[in-house]
Amino acid sequence: MNLSTRINAFSQLSSFLLNTLKNSNPTLPNPTNSPLTHLIKNEHSVNGWFTEDNIKLALLSIAKSTTKEKLVKWLEPYKEKFNIPQKKRIGVILAGNIPLVGFHDFISILISGNIFIGKISSKDNNLIKEITNILIEIEPEFKEYIFFAENRLTDFEAIIATGSNNSARYFKQYFGKYPHIIRKNRNSVAILTGDETNDELEKLADDIFMYYGLGCRNVSKIFVPENYNFNKFFEAIYKYKDTINHHKYANNYTYNQTIYLMNQDKFLDNGFLMLKNEIATSSPISVIYYENYKNIENLTKYLSHQKDKLQCVVSNTKIKNSNIIDFGNTQHPELWDYADNVNVLDFICKIK
Repeated sequence: MNLSTRINAFSQLSSFLLNTLKNSNPTLPNPTNSPLTHLIKNEHSVNGWFTEDNIKLALLSIAKSTTKEKLVKWLEPYKEKFNIPQKKRIGVILAGNIPLVGFHDFISILISGNIFIGKISSKDNNLIKEITNILIEIEPEFKEYIFFAENRLTDFEAIIATGSNNSARYFKQYFGKYPHIIRKNRNSVAILTGDETNDELEKLADDIFMYYGLGCRNVSKIFVPENYNFNKFFEAIYKYKDTINHHKYANNYTYNQTIYLMNQDKFLDNGFLMLKNEIATSSPISVIYYENYKNIENLTKYLSHQKDKLQCVVSNTKIKNSNIIDFGNTQHPELWDYADNVNVLDFICKIK
C-alpha cells in the first residue's frame, strides 16, 4: 500500500461518512442499514453523553477534515518519507471523553504506513472499531495494520497516550523508555473585549457547549474586561437552553448549583449555565469560570506562561505571538491542528 492508496482510502471514508450523515446511498457500503447508523442512534445507551447529535457532530468534523484535498495538503511535506510503509508498531491509549476523540492518532499512524495498536477507553469502545471495519472494507490491506488490545498494550515500538494528569504520571513512568507522546489535562479559554458581535458570541456558545463541554478544546473559562456586562453573553448562548434537558448535564448543574448555594458563593445563573469568578481554568460541567483583566498585553503574557496547560485560546483580537482561534472553531480542527501542539507526523518520522 503506497501513500496514494492510503490517501484514497481515507478520502473514500470521508465520502462514506458524509453520505451516511445525509442518509444517501453510496456504493460501499449502504449506510441506511449499516452498523454505523445503528451506533449513531443507539450509542447513548452505552455512554449517556454520546447523543445522536454529538456523534453526528464528531463524524461530520472527521469527514470534512479528511477530504482528498486536505489529506494531500497535510501530507505534502511527508510524501516521500511515507510512500513506502514503515510498519512501525505504535501503541495508542485513547481517551473517551467525546466521540472518536482518538481518530487523529488513528489516521496519523495509518496514513504514514505504520501499525496502529489501540487500547480503547470503555467510554468509547464501539465507534472507532466500526470506523475500522468500514476502512478495511474500503481497503482490505488495512487489516494488517490495525489491532486492538483487550488488556495491556504489548509488542509496540512507540506510544501515544492521552489521559488525566494523574494517569500521565503513570504513563511517563511506564512508557518513558519508549519514544512517546504523553498528553494530560488541558483546557481552552476565550478572551472577550466587550466589542464582540452577537454572531461571534453565538459561535463562542458552540465552543462552550459542543459535546456538553467535555472536550479539551471546549472553552471552560473566559477573560473579560472590568465591569463587563454579561447580558449580551447570556442572550447569545440562549440557543443552548435545552442542554439542561439532558439528564447527565442537569445532574451536574444541580449538584454544582447546590454546592455554590451551600457555600454562599457568588455566581451568575441563567437556568442552564453558571458563571463563577475563579482564577482556575478547568471548570466543572455546567459552569464557566471568568476572570477580569485590566490590560490585554499583560493578559497575553500570563497566557503565554500557561501555554502548556491550554489547548485553544479563542478571541477576535489578534494578539502578537499568540495562536488565536476564531470563535466557533475550537471543535472543528484541521488535520494539521495537533493536540497539545505536538506534531504527530514529525514524531512518527523520528521513530527508529
